[in-house]
Amino acid sequence: MIIFGALFLACSSFVRVASAQSVFAHFMAQNSYSYAVSDWTNDMTAAQAIGIDGFALNIALADYEVSKMADAFTAAEALGFKLFYSFDMSYSWAQSDMVSLVVNHATSPSAFLWDGKVLVSTYSGESLGDSFWSSFKSTLASQGVNIILAPAFTSYRDPSDANGLLSTFPSIDGFFNWWSWPADTNTLMTTDTDLAYQSAISSRTGPYIMSVSPWQFKNIDGSGDWVELSDTLWNYRWQQAVNDVKPDIVEIVTWNDYGESHYISDINPNVNLGSQAPFYVDGFVHSNWRDVARYYISYFKKGTVPTITKDEVVFWYRAYPKNIVCSTGTLPRNSNFPADAVFALAMLTSPATVQLSIGSNTVNMSAPAGLTMGSVDFPKEDHQIPYVALYRNGALVADIHGSKYVDQTGCTYYNFNPFVAALTT
Repeated sequence: MIIFGALFLACSSFVRVASAQSVFAHFMAQNSYSYAVSDWTNDMTAAQAIGIDGFALNIALADYEVSKMADAFTAAEALGFKLFYSFDMSYSWAQSDMVSLVVNHATSPSAFLWDGKVLVSTYSGESLGDSFWSSFKSTLASQGVNIILAPAFTSYRDPSDANGLLSTFPSIDGFFNWWSWPADTNTLMTTDTDLAYQSAISSRTGPYIMSVSPWQFKNIDGSGDWVELSDTLWNYRWQQAVNDVKPDIVEIVTWNDYGESHYISDINPNVNLGSQAPFYVDGFVHSNWRDVARYYISYFKKGTVPTITKDEVVFWYRAYPKNIVCSTGTLPRNSNFPADAVFALAMLTSPATVQLSIGSNTVNMSAPAGLTMGSVDFPKEDHQIPYVALYRNGALVADIHGSKYVDQTGCTYYNFNPFVAALTT
């Protein structure tokens, strides 16, 4: 059985504070094909409600996404929401198309500026060499647009490569560390990479952007399918951001990448998820993860522990144990890493007892005010549903069942994507 541990966010070990900074969410523009301006408005309004300042627009090709960017800026301008481009360089980009996109919206009041210049980021792109990026910046400058380039060069993960990044790429101004999951290891990730690249880039004028993510699982293309150890990631990665790294910008990975299971948005039914992702995305809502983000975003921006005004227990769990044999899909890489358990993050106004039950397994946690993380193992019995209850002074305050059963049999597709729910008072 996995034992609860109090986080004690208000204790003296949290005396270090972060200065008020910005939080963005990585938005997959590839998923905007069916979007109208109203869809953008809905997403942006939901993001603003938890303190997100804007979207980093992951754009893959100069195709339909270009016109959707115009819609995105229209919606953002009406809301006072910020946007910047994150060019997905795993696709083939003509530099001229990238330049045109940046120029098109550089003067928008919703274009996010750093040090008075338009911020531009990437996913990958180091294989193009510094000459490509130097030319990109100078071409934009010749058209009157000065940028701050803070790319996510994804091959740079080893802390020992941090200083080499700068000598290899003199044109970059900042850096976005894409890596927000353990690197194929059954251990919690550290901040070693963050701190090394943050220190290295401090000699430049751009921001250090730290990624924070709730999960990582994909089951689409066979040999490329994986799950990373993510059971408690959404909690401890935020703690690393607010207490240890304190970056210039936190970028949530992601708002809506359904295929990799780290979405925190509502599932838009009009988005075409392809032929395989629906098997593990449909019905597996993550919306309540935004409640956790709201707390930590406030913490990050204000540098002080937020006051909790409403009791809430956010909980998440998979629908099948990791050793089940499914009839279709791929058993992902690292499938032995996740724990077969229901995980819960209690956010309480005052001390209480949180009961987690599923089947014959029950854990009762004496939780202080603030945040406490815990879990209860899956039972041996088939077809069981989690139950979460909150007690204070021996009286039941509130309780709830999950909406997904945990089954020991009958799996039709390998699915390590969690269902997320919440008990609120």
